[in-house]
This record gives sequence, C-alpha cells and structure tokens, in this order.
Amino acid sequence: MELDITNIIKKPINLDLPERETLDQYLDEVVPKVRPWGEDLREREHYMDTRWLEINDRDDFHESVLHIFRDENEYLISIDGNINKGVWNFLSDSNTLILEKQVGGAVITSELFDVAFMNKDFFILRKHGDQIRKGFPKYLLLGRENIVRGLEWREVIELIYSKYRNNTQLIVVMVFAIIVIALVLIFTFF
Repeated sequence: MELDITNIIKKPINLDLPERETLDQYLDEVVPKVRPWGEDLREREHYMDTRWLEINDRDDFHESVLHIFRDENEYLISIDGNINKGVWNFLSDSNTLILEKQVGGAVITSELFDVAFMNKDFFILRKHGDQIRKGFPKYLLLGRENIVRGLEWREVIELIYSKYRNNTQLIVVMVFAIIVIALVLIFTFF
C-alpha cells in the first residue's frame, strides 16, 4: 500500500480554489493568499517595459489591451494596436499607483490604484473607492502577455492561485520534514 503524502497534506489545509462567479470575487479570495509572495512598486524590474495584457470577465469586451510602464513615467496603453499615451506615478509610502490617460496632452482620466499583488508574471491593481457599488470592476488584472495570451480569465486565476498552492505545499512539506527530523533526533538521544 502506497502512502500519498500530498492528499494527507492537502486535506487539512484545503488548497482547492473555491468557486466564485466574477473575476472580482475570485480576486477577493486569491489576493490575500498570494500577497505574501508578491513584490512592491520599488522593485521596478518586475513591471517596467513589460507587455501587460489586461484580463477581464466581461463577455462584451473583446479588445486586446496592453499596458506598458516605461522610464520617465511614460504609460502606454495599446487597444488592438492603437496606442494612447499617459503618465504613471507611484506613491512610495503606500505602494499606490496613479495612472493618467491623455489625449493630445490633456489628461482625460486620472485613477488611483493600490497594488494588490505583483510578481514577474502578474500585476493586480485595486482601484481605490467602492467600485462595486458604482457598477465598475474593483480590480485591474494584468498578466505578462506571453504567459496569459489565449487563456480564459478563470485559467489566469488558476495560474495565480497555483503560486499560493505550490508555496503552501512546500511549507507544509518542510514543516513535516523538520518534525520528522526532530522526532528522530529525540528518539536517538533517549
């Protein structure tokens, strides 16, 4: 009889992704779990000059939207290959990002986002305020284009959640190994 340690470890901690209806609901569930493994805006190498593809759950939205953060606070937004320019700034004390979209040099929108999670593959921003009450998405979910291109939004959520699942399983296995080693050492000396 073979012992499946993965099932023993997984059952008490339940690493399954709970079912939710919307992207915002999934992100409300996933972000607190992956946040400890994220980076912050001071670590510019994780987000600068990267082609971030916007992910959403709206059935009526079929445009390909890329967000690119460049040096000198240049912010580029490509919608199906049509570029709009803007400016990005971050408030270092609060890990907050301000995104301004411009047309002809005039600012048409200026939005305040908190970094919910960021690593080299995913950039999740939470818009400040009560967006749900207003009928707007709470999160702006961006994924590195070469990783998320062609994926459905639920598959992207699963990729993000797998970071939590893999790290949690590794920690549990390490703790289990330390306990076994400690028990062996205790019984060896007694």
